[in-house]
Order: sequence, then structure tokens, then C-alpha cells
Amino acid sequence: MIRNLVFLILLTSSFLKAQSDMTKGFGLLEKGDFQEAELFFGEYIKTDTNNKTALLCYGRAVGLSGEPQKATGLFSDLLEDYPGDFEILINYNESYLWAKEYEQAKPLYADLVDKFPKKFGAVLGYANTLSNLKEYKLALSWVEKAIELQPENESAKISRKFMRLGYANEFVNNQQYGKGEQTLKKIFEDFPDDKDVLINLANLYLIIKQADKAKSMYVRYATTPKDSITALNGIALAEHIDENDKEALIISKSAMVKVDKINDVKLTESTYDRFVQALIWNRKFISARNKIDSLEVHYPNKNWILALKATLGLYTGDAKSSVESYDRILVNDSASFDGNLGKANALFASDKIIPAYNMASQTLKFYKNQKDAKGFINKLNLMHTPTIEEHAAYTFDNGNNTAFFTNTTIDVPFSTKFRSTVSYFFRSTENTVTDNKATSHVVLVGLQYKLFPKTVLKSVLGLNNSRFLDQAYTQPVIDIKLDLQPFKLQNLTLGYQREVQSFNAELIEREIVQNHYGLNYNLGTNVNFGWYTQLMHTQQSDENVRNLLFTSLYYNVLRKPALKMGLNYQYITFKDQVPTIYFSPEKYQAVELFADVRGKISEKTTYMVSAATGIQKVEDDPNTNIFRAEASVQHQFSPRFSLNVYGKYSNIASATAAGFEFTEIGLKAKWLFLKKPLFHKKLNLD
Repeated sequence: MIRNLVFLILLTSSFLKAQSDMTKGFGLLEKGDFQEAELFFGEYIKTDTNNKTALLCYGRAVGLSGEPQKATGLFSDLLEDYPGDFEILINYNESYLWAKEYEQAKPLYADLVDKFPKKFGAVLGYANTLSNLKEYKLALSWVEKAIELQPENESAKISRKFMRLGYANEFVNNQQYGKGEQTLKKIFEDFPDDKDVLINLANLYLIIKQADKAKSMYVRYATTPKDSITALNGIALAEHIDENDKEALIISKSAMVKVDKINDVKLTESTYDRFVQALIWNRKFISARNKIDSLEVHYPNKNWILALKATLGLYTGDAKSSVESYDRILVNDSASFDGNLGKANALFASDKIIPAYNMASQTLKFYKNQKDAKGFINKLNLMHTPTIEEHAAYTFDNGNNTAFFTNTTIDVPFSTKFRSTVSYFFRSTENTVTDNKATSHVVLVGLQYKLFPKTVLKSVLGLNNSRFLDQAYTQPVIDIKLDLQPFKLQNLTLGYQREVQSFNAELIEREIVQNHYGLNYNLGTNVNFGWYTQLMHTQQSDENVRNLLFTSLYYNVLRKPALKMGLNYQYITFKDQVPTIYFSPEKYQAVELFADVRGKISEKTTYMVSAATGIQKVEDDPNTNIFRAEASVQHQFSPRFSLNVYGKYSNIASATAAGFEFTEIGLKAKWLFLKKPLFHKKLNLD
């Protein structure tokens, strides 16, 4: 925000002609002792009621000591006695600036500069008025005129500085970062290494994620002990944005050491704030919680402490406590940016989408065009915009089976709670040795409804039409799931699925229908460990029964890139053994080590690589080695269109036999065919 620069007229021509016994009053005005000046000139005009200079000074003292409307009245009365007097007019106009009535001041100054175009005070006053109205382009043109009149005037250069700061801030808010940067750098022409400019440039570079440039600004800023601490706090944030969280914590610790030697409450608070943030970034949650608790004793109900508690809640999966903390911030300050947008994020984490939309919209009412708030709303929009997804793949195995399939899915969210899907799946499979061929056509309609936050019921109904040579059959397909989160960091899925075996032509011919009853459970923790388990009981139309257990203990080694490693165990049993038809051992076990890494190649391109190796044992047969791998690359061509290319290989036992090798190469495309959610207008977000 540009600061209000009050144009102070000191010792105008009439003042120089004033009586010498007013010198003390002039000094009081010059030093800013306005209340004492008011008393001085108030007494003076009792003895010299018509002294124009004394009346002007009294009016200025009254206005600048906190009664601008009274000053306006005093100057108005003077204009009746001295109509058209420049000194009275300029003080009259300036009284509206003291009262922050800039709209009223604008036409008055416009008229004044029209009558007195060469008067420096009038031109600069008009420029400052325009600046306060955020008409920066016009304000800068007028301040340039003022500087032409008095090229070395410091007040005019200071005014130009703050106009440029405000103009740059406007550019940044409108995501015109290049213009914002250029505008800020122009200030260096008048004020080399100006601290306000350095901080604003650093913030701009942080916004556009140019961490190195931000750090260089902070280095230039650090010219005093206090400023060096501010710089270290900024550099720590830059390191976090640059994904160097360990370095951010080291720097933040050094700032903590320095700030304890300085008596500055505000700087101490900001330094402790950054230190706890760095602990959270490094997932040192116990240390962060303990530090917050100790700080809260000394700083009760402070917004920055509440914001730290809320941030910790989001990082540890306790979104409910985060909402409560942000609510307390908003009680203290309803216009708080952290409170409004922070609560929007916490509500989103709580799966309360409409309230999250509303809080982000509320943020934009306080902070017009704010980038993060607009980005948050756009993220929610993308999640609820109708899409078309196409998945095509070619597969082959060492059993001479080849297949090609495509799956087209249209997903239409009608609200944040209810969405529908329609999909068409086609699979063509062939055995190149036996010449057996078969095709499957599956049409599905899905309905998804959010019963409660983080509790979603999904149902899919459809038909599977399969053809083998001159034979054909049609079977109903059903898939019902209940996804819920019983406790924080825990996810549970209960489901039933009815499907038809379609892996190869021989299985399609046999029309084997499977009824799966399953449970998936994932337990996350705040110490990087996780545990995933799948239980499935399958009843088949050929009277066979399969039971499956898959469990995985994993550890999140890195966050960026996301590297996960772990141990998998799988156990399968079949009631009946029919090895000539499909793989159906009485007992099958597999143990494998796996690693999964996901990261960015560029801003719009991501990758995923996963691999696992181990041993498998079929009944009493000797152990055999297993290996499987998958890799993919995805590119986001635009916010509404992405393409994914992938490949996978496995030699783990499947529905056909042990000892087989299977390869799949595929392509996935996703297109948001509408620009916004169907319910967007109802939310009044335009």
C-alpha cells in the first residue's frame, strides 16, 4: 500500500513577512508538534484576529492534530475574506487529504492546477491525490511535472517512489510481474538500494518462484543487524520455495540466535514464526508443537501463533483443528488474509468444498485479484469440471496372447456432492498360436454421491457383451464402493464388484463371472511410515472361491521428488485347482521389495517410475524370482488437457499361470471439455 504523503507547506511567502513572535509556532509546525502549535496559534489569534498567516497556521495545526473537517471549515471561512488566494486554496484542498476524502479533493486540485499550473505545491498535491486514489499512471505524469518545476525537491522524489511502489503492487496483483519488476527498479534511480524496493522485489521473486533472485535482494537488504535478521527470515522462505527445506531450517536457526540478542518484539515474533514454519516443513512435528506451546504462553491469542497451529494441523492431517484456529484468527481480524484463505484450505482438507469456495471468494473481496485465492478457486474448478478421458493400450505376454483395448469415460459433476460417469470399454484379444479371438464390449453408468465429508458412495452398473467366434453372451456388471476416512490419516474402502473374466480369448469363452467382496485400508502416519492392506473374497460362477491378502509396509524416503520404498506380501488361495483353465493354486505367496518415485521434469511435465522384485512360491514348488516395473510421463499441454504415456512389465503370477511374462504399453488423455463446473454460476464466482 502506498503511504499517504502529506504535502506540508513550510514558510510560504506570507510567512516570511509575518511577525517575528510567530517564529516559535512555525518551529512547532515544522517539527510536527501539531497540538502544541494549535495551542500557540489559538492564543495568538485571540490578540490578532485578522492575521492571515496566523489563521492559516492555526488551521494547519488543527487539521494535522486530528480534526481535518474543522480545518476545512476554517479555511473555507478564510476564502470568503480572501477569495482566490493560492495559499488558502492549497491548504483548503490539503485538508481533504488529511481527512482521506480523496474523491472530494481530486476536482479541487484539478481546478487549482488549471489556475496555477506553475505552482509546485498545487501540482504535487494533485499528484498525491491521484496516487491515493490508486490512479498511478496519471499520478506519475503529474509528479514528473512537479519535478520539472523543482528538480531537486526531495518531497516530490519521495512521492514518486511511493507512487511507483503502489503501481508495482498493482501490476503484481494482476500477475503482470515483468511490469512490476521494471517499475520497482526505476526507484533505484532516485534511491539506490532503497530498502522498501529491495523487500518488494524479493517478495515479487518469491511469488514467481525465482528463489535465487529473491535471495540476492535479501543479501543487499542486510546492511544492519536488524535487517540481516529480516533477510535471513526471507532467505529461509526462499530456500523452502526452492525445495531446500533442510537449508531453510539451518538458516532459520541462525536467525533465531541473532534475534535473541536484539530487543525488537515484532522482529522476534516474525523470526520465531519462520523457525516454527521451518520445523513443520521438515516434518519435525513434535518439536514444532512443543515450540508453539511454549510461545503461546508468552503470546496468547496472537494471530501468528494461531496460524502456526493451523499450519501444523494441515500438515498432520488434523484439518478440524486447523479450521478452529483460523476461526479464532478471523474473530481477531475478519479481514486477515491468513485467516480467510487459510480457512479455505482447511475446509478443503476437511472435504467441505462449498464452504471452501465461499472462503476463497471472501478472500478476494478483501484482496482483489489475489493470486493464491484465484489459484485456489481455479483448483477447485478443475476438480469439478466435466471431463472426457481416453485410455488406449496394447498388451502381449509369453503365452502368445495379444490384446488391444480402449476405454472412454465421461465424468460430469453436477455438484460438489453428486457426479455421474458414462464409459465404454472395448477389448479385442487374440492368441497367435491357436488363432482364438474374442472381443468384449462393456457399457457402464456410474453415480457417485458424497454422503458426508470424506464419505463417498460409488456405484457402477452396466452390461458386458462378449463374443467368441460365433458365440456371444451378455452379463450384467456391478461395482459398488464406500470410501470413507474413519480417523485422520486413515482411509477405508468397502466394496462389491461383479465382473466377467476377459484377460484372454480362452477365459472370455468360458464366461466366468466373478463376485468380489473387498476391503482396502491405508494407515498413514506423521513419521513417514504407512501401511496398506487389501482383503478380497471372490466367488466365481464355476463354483470356485478365491481369497486374497495383499499387504504393504512402506516408508516415504523423500518428499520432492516423492520417493517411497517398502515391502509387499501377497497370499492367495483357491478352493478348487483347475490349472488347465486358469491359474488357481491351493496356496500362493509372494514377497517383494519395491520403490516408487514421482517428480517433475519441468513445470508441466511429470514422471513416475515404480519397480519391485522378490520371490514367489506356488504351493510346494521351488521359489522363483519375480520382477515388475512401470514408468510413465505426463505432460500438461494446458490446464484443460493432459497426455500420459506409460509402459509396464511383470512376470508375477496372474490369472493365466505362474512363470508368464506380461507387457503393456498405453496412452491416457484427459480433456476438460467445459471451461467451468456446471454449478459455477450458482456460487457467484464470476
